[in-house]
Amino acid sequence: MTQNARIKLLIVDPHPVVRAGIRFFLQDSKNCTVIGEALNGQDAIRLARQIEVNIILIEIALHDRNGIDVIKQIKREFPEIALIVFSSHREDQYAIRALKAGASGFLSKHCEQLELLTAIEQVASGLKFVSPELAQELANNLNNEHASEPHKLLSDREYQTMMMIASGKSVSDIARELSLSVKTISEYRARILIKMKLRHNAELTHYAIKNELVE
Repeated sequence: MTQNARIKLLIVDPHPVVRAGIRFFLQDSKNCTVIGEALNGQDAIRLARQIEVNIILIEIALHDRNGIDVIKQIKREFPEIALIVFSSHREDQYAIRALKAGASGFLSKHCEQLELLTAIEQVASGLKFVSPELAQELANNLNNEHASEPHKLLSDREYQTMMMIASGKSVSDIARELSLSVKTISEYRARILIKMKLRHNAELTHYAIKNELVE
């Protein structure tokens, strides 16, 4: 981006009140213009193809697709677009996966308003934006690449399935929410148990609680 160009922002979030709140906060910004809103992953991809976008502010928990998958697809098609995850999920749950997928930043929805604007402007300048805590976690991951915790061995879809099981959702509930077959979710579950060397859902849930992946 040129130094004086306004940032063209697309907001992707399933909740209208969140999109409206971000738009209201940024309406007086001299550097940023909200040029579109999307409530799911398919809308986000469609708008990215139709309008000029510099930054996409995206929630991980979308109703039609996993936000990680959406980030990967948008970066494949439009490597020049920067994505910032603005999520209700904690950093330690999805931030590193989001960054590995191609996101340029990760923010919790509990952040201060000015931190959101700082993140947008910093990413627009070509830099990454992470909290000091996440920066430390990234450094630890580099230093302990071969000492991963079991849940870090899972694919993005397996990790999402594990989190939903640990939250008490049944296989049929997960299949319905992710628009996948019960058989597919059952296969994910089986692979999760094998990779993590667990026997059943109760052990999986205990692991998630013990490692503070769920509350």
